[in-house]
Amino acid sequence: MSTDDDPSIPPRPDEPPPAPAGPASWWPSASPQPAGPDSGVGRAGRADRADTAGSITRGDRPWHQQAWFRIFWIGLVLWLAAVGVTYWTANANLIPTIVLLGSFLVPVTFASWSFEHSRRENHLTIERILAAFLVGGVMGVLGASVLESYLVHPSTWMYLVVGLIEEGVKLAAVWLMARRLAAHSTLDGIVLGAAVGFGFAAFESSGYALTALITVHGLSLRDLVSTEILRGLLAPLGHGLWTAILGGALFRTARRTGHLRLTGALFASYLGVSVLHALWDSMHGIALALTLVTTGAQWQWRLIDLGYDPRLTNQQAVLLTVYQWIGLLAISLIGLGWLRRERARGRREEAVTGTASPTILGAPPME
Repeated sequence: MSTDDDPSIPPRPDEPPPAPAGPASWWPSASPQPAGPDSGVGRAGRADRADTAGSITRGDRPWHQQAWFRIFWIGLVLWLAAVGVTYWTANANLIPTIVLLGSFLVPVTFASWSFEHSRRENHLTIERILAAFLVGGVMGVLGASVLESYLVHPSTWMYLVVGLIEEGVKLAAVWLMARRLAAHSTLDGIVLGAAVGFGFAAFESSGYALTALITVHGLSLRDLVSTEILRGLLAPLGHGLWTAILGGALFRTARRTGHLRLTGALFASYLGVSVLHALWDSMHGIALALTLVTTGAQWQWRLIDLGYDPRLTNQQAVLLTVYQWIGLLAISLIGLGWLRRERARGRREEAVTGTASPTILGAPPME
């Protein structure tokens, strides 16, 4: 006979008390109930929910609800409106609006996208990202301008020197922006580096836009707009990409050693990114050389020997453009592959420590 059949035998301590006869709708059942604030189950449940929420990234929201998307489309509409009104009214006072909106639109969008796709529990705040974009960008542009005025001279290695200088000052800006961080991770370094790089790109593009505006025939709105469109299309594949790679390498070193320092691996990354930068800047000259090697006539080589322009034919001009875009595409793919490798390293580091991963370049968070 079981204890359920004999009321004289008390139930075991681990058994729930029997429910009384009759309707049992008001009687608490033996199924789990919401735990109180001081119960271990409640704390564990809240911890599980917190861990689950922490592993979800800001980028998990639909793309049309994310801040970067609104920033891009609102900024694009305003830029187009500024261009249209300036063309219609010939009001030169609107030119600074066109320059600022056009130069900052894509860099701000991608910096916002990078931050929005980072994990919630990272050590980067929106204030630090904004400071990296503005302060780091201005420091990079000013530092590069000063150094290039003293160190860059026409030579075969001119573009390599430019790459070493600009990537060096951007790395120094990332280093400065990373001071006093509580912790460092490769993926945080990618985001912070991207912010500095896109800030540099924005201020540099504004200078190129103003230079294109001023011609011997007066102010050229067409040259200004075409320059901003071209640099906007190429912005995600230039400074932002290269400095993101350097930021990841810098933070990976800091994660291992406990503090920011220059190591052989970081120096190798710096040299590699500088070479990519130099190839990018010199691609027009490389494409011109390939065009003349493959299709050049004797009279064109004679003009080059005399120090004159080779005067390309229409067919050669088309071939030059094709060679140049193929080269830029190849450099971009190398840079994107490199960044993807840095991101994969960061994800493995995060997986070892059990923290969530950001979704840079659209990668899903770690399970």
